Amino acid sequence: MDQPKVYTEAEAERFFAIRFHGKTWDLLDKPDRTPADNEVLVDYVHASLAHWRTAGTPLHEQRGLWFLSRVYSVLGQVQSALYYANRCQELTLAHPELMQDFDTAFAFEALARAHALAGNKAEMENYLHLAQQAGDAIQEEEDRKIFKDSLAGGDWYGLISS
Repeated sequence: MDQPKVYTEAEAERFFAIRFHGKTWDLLDKPDRTPADNEVLVDYVHASLAHWRTAGTPLHEQRGLWFLSRVYSVLGQVQSALYYANRCQELTLAHPELMQDFDTAFAFEALARAHALAGNKAEMENYLHLAQQAGDAIQEEEDRKIFKDSLAGGDWYGLISS
């Protein structure tokens, strides 16, 4: 019989941060999400960030805030999408030494997408331009491709065509 695995508290926090992050993506990718699925989606993304705040660094928190903004943009919740995009950018600027080049690009993407959702065309265009510039500066080819695919995808709420 297998022995149960024993985790330290920090290991458990990290485990659940990653687990809820994955569950969030699974639901985001589900083509026929129900309103009940959307409620669980919000639970998962907040749970992931809560665990990262305990187990991670400001880098993990920044990425979790980006994810919150993305989820709220997908759900059409303007105020929350804008709030978390702004918080993501605040952490990006406060901790540049921790950020990867793609973190900066994704922070601008979150702001652009949230402003698109809000119908703020000038702000969306400004942040989209900054996201594109930051995306072009991503050194690792695979990371740059992932970013550009993400930027090209998703809903831009009629302000740009995908």
